[in-house]
Amino acid sequence: MEFIPQFGNIAFTLVAFVAALSIIVAIHEYGHYIVGRWSGIHAEVFSVGFGPVLVSRTDRHGTRWQIAALPFGGYVKFLGDADAASGKDGAAIDALDAGERRRSMHGAPLWARAATVAAGPVFNFILSILIFGLVLFFTGRAAEEPRVGALTPLPADMVQLEAGDLILALDGQEVTDFQSIFDIAETLPPAPTVAYTVERAGAVIETEAVFPLIPLVDSVAPQSAAIAAGLEQGDVIRAVDGAPVYAFRQLREAVAAAEGAPLTLTVWRAGEELEVTLSPRRTDLPLPEGGFETRWLIGVTGGLSFEPLREGVGPLAALGYGVDQTMFVVQSSLSGLWHMITGAISSCNLQGPIGIAETSGAAASQGIDSFIWFVAILSTAVGLLNLFPIPVLDGGHLMFHAYEAVTGRPPSDRAMRLFMTIGLTLLLSLMLFALTNDIFCP
Repeated sequence: MEFIPQFGNIAFTLVAFVAALSIIVAIHEYGHYIVGRWSGIHAEVFSVGFGPVLVSRTDRHGTRWQIAALPFGGYVKFLGDADAASGKDGAAIDALDAGERRRSMHGAPLWARAATVAAGPVFNFILSILIFGLVLFFTGRAAEEPRVGALTPLPADMVQLEAGDLILALDGQEVTDFQSIFDIAETLPPAPTVAYTVERAGAVIETEAVFPLIPLVDSVAPQSAAIAAGLEQGDVIRAVDGAPVYAFRQLREAVAAAEGAPLTLTVWRAGEELEVTLSPRRTDLPLPEGGFETRWLIGVTGGLSFEPLREGVGPLAALGYGVDQTMFVVQSSLSGLWHMITGAISSCNLQGPIGIAETSGAAASQGIDSFIWFVAILSTAVGLLNLFPIPVLDGGHLMFHAYEAVTGRPPSDRAMRLFMTIGLTLLLSLMLFALTNDIFCP
């Protein structure tokens, strides 16, 4: 009966993938639709999914909104389009009068067509910016003041600080802000407890408490050794191959030293201890300043032994964070693509539909916040991909519009058919390559 939980995992992954893709596609196509409408271009069909229509209705503008049976994409069909890729229906265009032709994608002014095409990727970026910004707006950020906000559930033998403690010094070294806690902890020898100087209830006291950067699992990366082994957020790693660990960097060092060999972790989880065996994976990580570094990782990030006090963030600051985060995803994606082309990093970093679906399921399994964050990242990736100058993609159409702006005339119908065929071949080849990565890459 082992196939039952396996089927459940597959079903959950598929539902998560379809949900993420449907949100992103709907926003992308709505960008095309609404800007086209504002520009005077009539949309005949707005479809989420392909194939047989499950449900539909026609609005007062004459657009048929529908949900189709195959939920792996969507499209907007404008007046005069021959297909979902906005190919030209010459016979239909010829049958239109001058006024109706202006309302078609192929008869509208160049500015209207270009704006309508560009709106899809732009709306994807807007979605990402809003999600990243709203997450920060509602969760806040760690306050500069190094005060304990809340206690993290830890094993009973781990001595903790108290909620509300203001940390003044760590092992005799002055603590000025939260960043200094991280900086000082990296210089301290790992130990079960560390000396703290704190202000508590108006009095300055000396106390002993657990190492600040303990081997706590703060998050688990999708498609990692950790998630495959069943590690969860909130787990505390007590030992690696039987050797006790007190600091997260000890776990990091043990993983690097193993160089892919299996490790047995002793894990505390909600009052129970269990053993987990996993093998670190060679991973290419994007660097903040650009480029990549290759390291052995199990796919977990660490956290403090307590929750920091959080402070609210204003709308403008949250929006700025959303823009910065979206730009980082764009930069990392372009840098990764270039490094794969030049052979600097493995081409296995390119995921296909199976890999993206697995990542969707893994993100959803860690909670709604993780899933929403993944949707923002995927939305940025979809917007960026659609801007590539490949015929059949939005970037290809914008390339044709740029040609028309320079020469004063669009490419001929024959040239367009040829370019569309070439573009479709390139796109299918890329999808096939990514799919083989999903199947054969470790």
